[in-house]
Amino acid sequence: MSANELSTDPVTAARRLLGAVLTVGPVSARIVETEAYGGPPDGPWADAAAHSYRGATPRNAVMFGPPGRLYTYRSHGIHVCANVSCGPDGSAAAVLLRAAMIETGYDAAAARRGAASADALARGPGNLCAALGITMEHNGADLFAVGSGVAVRLGEPCRHESGPRVGVSRAADRPWRFWVPGSAAVSAYRRSPRAPRAGGSD
Repeated sequence: MSANELSTDPVTAARRLLGAVLTVGPVSARIVETEAYGGPPDGPWADAAAHSYRGATPRNAVMFGPPGRLYTYRSHGIHVCANVSCGPDGSAAAVLLRAAMIETGYDAAAARRGAASADALARGPGNLCAALGITMEHNGADLFAVGSGVAVRLGEPCRHESGPRVGVSRAADRPWRFWVPGSAAVSAYRRSPRAPRAGGSD
């Protein structure tokens, strides 16, 4: 399997990453929740909620690059969040990794997270990065390169459900969040208080 499988629109890529195994050192986790994000208005997937909506910057450059690269950023300046770039090189898009279930390296993940149940260790994008040890130093990592410090292994397409993305104030009604039904690691939906009422956004 290669990054070429993610050279597609962000919605398809977000579904494809469900069930994939993400490995960082001794810790591996199966991805159970994702969110799709597009790009600027002149791109193929205009998305006002995306970091890339206003164009390329040093911060979001990975979103405009080739597929299969890790794009990291700090949420509220505190929590590191991880995305996987998708789409063809030059077209901004990425998939936020929202939640995962730890499969190996439980002790290391638990030590990083402190007191947390097995289901909650990597529930939520900030917790996912904390449990797996993903930092800002991993920004731009090639997830499919041999010997990469952060690697992803795609699995077979799996059954999923979809709904609005969590916490976005624009494009808040798009059903661009995907999750594995029945997984206890999936996070709860919370609508941004700054978003229009349900049905009032795209």
